[in-house]
Amino acid sequence: MTKPAPAADTVAVIGAGPAGLIAAERLSAAGLKVTVCDRMPSVGRKFLMAGRGGLNLTHSEPLEAFVARYGEASAWLAPMLRAFPPQGLIDWAEGLGQATFVGSSGRVFPKTLKASPLLRTWLARLAAQGVEVRTRREWQGWNEAGELVFALPDCGIESVRPSATVLALGGASWPKLGSTGGWAPMLAERGVATAPFRPANVGFDAAWSEVFRDRFAGQPLKGVALTFDRRRVRGEAMVTRYGLEGGAIYALSARLRDAIGAEGHADLWFDLRPDSSEAELAQKLAQVKAGQSLTNVLRKATGLEPVAINLMREAHGVALPSGPAALARAIKGSRVRLTGVQPLDRAISTAGGIALDAVDEHLMLTALPGVFAAGEMLDWEAPTGGYLLQACFATGWAAAGGVLARLGVEV
Repeated sequence: MTKPAPAADTVAVIGAGPAGLIAAERLSAAGLKVTVCDRMPSVGRKFLMAGRGGLNLTHSEPLEAFVARYGEASAWLAPMLRAFPPQGLIDWAEGLGQATFVGSSGRVFPKTLKASPLLRTWLARLAAQGVEVRTRREWQGWNEAGELVFALPDCGIESVRPSATVLALGGASWPKLGSTGGWAPMLAERGVATAPFRPANVGFDAAWSEVFRDRFAGQPLKGVALTFDRRRVRGEAMVTRYGLEGGAIYALSARLRDAIGAEGHADLWFDLRPDSSEAELAQKLAQVKAGQSLTNVLRKATGLEPVAINLMREAHGVALPSGPAALARAIKGSRVRLTGVQPLDRAISTAGGIALDAVDEHLMLTALPGVFAAGEMLDWEAPTGGYLLQACFATGWAAAGGVLARLGVEV
């Protein structure tokens, strides 16, 4: 049962990405008057960009395994992910008329493979619930009276005093789409503890030879296994002119980034044929007729593509070992030394932001009563695969729940 909100209770949601919009939806459904403000000309820009790759909403793996993907923030995020789990996000999307499906990797997508139909329907629902969306409103913090201050398109200033505020301004990646991290100094001045922004889900530098870089940049290494710091992941890596990127790289990016920061490099090991043992590969290699080039031997016996064969040469030298056992060993263990991390503006997401101990269990900033935070503003990170969007939705939902509890609105 819902208790109608008092007429005076209004909520300002600053930031019109998934975390902010889902908070606005929950708050307006409970009867609160909600205004969403965003400095960009239109809403959900990063959400729409994610849709260019098919809009990976979430992942279908068991919830406990899902929660573990958030690393150090897993225990902190767990209650929110259980309150708004992957199935909850799927049900929400389908409630907006957007049927979903599970891909071969377990990732969940809308059947349209686009973000725009979902966003249009979502905005229509919000409008029907009375949510007012104001774009081209750049939040500039608070004035001396404690009111929120916004810069307007005509160079004017608007100040408002809502009953509660939800901040959902994103991290510091994709600044062209609105996530600049410019809010961090404003919160720090108000006593909110923050951690420096760091790139997450990002590519890494490798000192390729000129020949390898020019010939293979843009080609994928498919079906490989990568190992770093005793963590092994399966997937795909993409060769770039600067080094490596791709899903399997992103799954290890937090550990790789931190190791490079501490040691100046990180040694990443490739298993180019993870479904075959070293002994099996050696046996296949030994059966190839003599007199063929090493490239042909590898191609015929193991099915390795030229990009994988030449990655072995980058790791082991141009003159690869010729014996079947040694060659099999090279296939199962090719080391690539990573020497740098691509910058924030090339990252898919960011770590850093509001320290997790700077908010209470309802995501209210302890230094700023009545102000809540959600989404990538908070210091958590996750790999690609649906985990980023899921946590943005879950924390937006949780922040809205915190507002409802503070204002005494029962649902």
